Amino acid sequence: MDKKINVVGAGLAGCEAAFQIAERGIPVKLYEMKPQKFSPAHKSEDLAELVCSNSFKARNIENASGLLKEEMKALGSLIMDCALKSEVPAGGSLSVDRELFSRLVTERIGSHPLIEISREEVTRIIEDEITIYATGPLTSDALSQEFAGLCPSLSFFDAAAPIVFAESIDMNHAFRGSRYGKGDDDYINCPLSREEYLEFYNNLINAETAFVEDFDDIRLYEGCMPIEEMAKRGVDTLRFGPLKPVGFDKKYYAIVQLRQENLEGTIYNIVGFQTRLKFGEQKRVFGLIPALRNAEYARYGVMHRNTYLKSPGFLDRTYRVIGKNMYFAGQITGVEGYMESTSSGLVAGINAARLYQGKTPVVFPVSTAIGALANYAASYPGKDFQPMGINFGIIASGDIGIKNKVERRRKISENALVEIENIKKSLNG
Repeated sequence: MDKKINVVGAGLAGCEAAFQIAERGIPVKLYEMKPQKFSPAHKSEDLAELVCSNSFKARNIENASGLLKEEMKALGSLIMDCALKSEVPAGGSLSVDRELFSRLVTERIGSHPLIEISREEVTRIIEDEITIYATGPLTSDALSQEFAGLCPSLSFFDAAAPIVFAESIDMNHAFRGSRYGKGDDDYINCPLSREEYLEFYNNLINAETAFVEDFDDIRLYEGCMPIEEMAKRGVDTLRFGPLKPVGFDKKYYAIVQLRQENLEGTIYNIVGFQTRLKFGEQKRVFGLIPALRNAEYARYGVMHRNTYLKSPGFLDRTYRVIGKNMYFAGQITGVEGYMESTSSGLVAGINAARLYQGKTPVVFPVSTAIGALANYAASYPGKDFQPMGINFGIIASGDIGIKNKVERRRKISENALVEIENIKKSLNG
């Protein structure tokens, strides 16, 4: 493959970008440094490894996250297709068996005749070739320094929740069910009485945390706030967050939810329990939850530093570096979330292919979820730019004359999907 497009990084965004390019008949060289080198958070040799959670969030179109997934599915997203084929029960959200999901993506990418996978670390910017950098928030130090010469970077800390073995959960102190009846018995729910909650809370806020370099100097991202840091905001904060007791027929003081991690149902994620507690402290403190007194851990919670670019004014709405033949995709652009990252890879991939073919770029309307995210990364006007997940607040809707929130959001989504169909027709035309 002499003339090609390079994609650096084979996470969600990089795999989506490579797939979109190859599906347009253009050779791709996809670089992935694993297994030659692993980031602090990655363990698997497979592509598109899910680090923090196995959840892709809500799927109904009255939720902006659900709209984003529908837009991507309509445009032939590889990641969406593999997610749906590896789905596990999760009520109203789309969650996957993370190992099966990554394996499916790896197989699809590896078997594509126009994609060459190069298992090596890229340490310098590739000159004179169209390249998409989808190296993620855990970009290696060498390449981070290269990027810093182009654009100021910002950082925040991200965290992952622990995973427990299903057989070690005490079901005498738990029950199955989904909040508000969404789904079947998709979650294991672990209730706490007031006394149990207060004992857990007091131990949590006083537990010993692991040392994380520069932790005190870097902002924490709200979407992955360590549970012990969240708890310090007030005794009832958790009861309005990950331990909220609402959505069930019976009244509870607090509820911890466990979400299925794999198709076999042998491991469960403790929802919302991102943490930097020491491993021994996690076992001790989380063991104060009655259903988890004897829990065995498949993985303890961990914390790592994430890096993202100050994208506004540096990238345009196709995620292209202004004035250069290079693109960025994924969380490094300032979008937050699995599907948000994937959507940036989709946009960058489509447009890198069009640049290669000498075609005009496709700029997604701000009235779509995909376009709203791209616009946020390219054009956020404030000085406090930080990672943003999709939400209806950044989707342009105009005055659609509907006051009911659910109906209004459904109409916004329906309009957005019409726009996506128009884009799909233009791409296929």
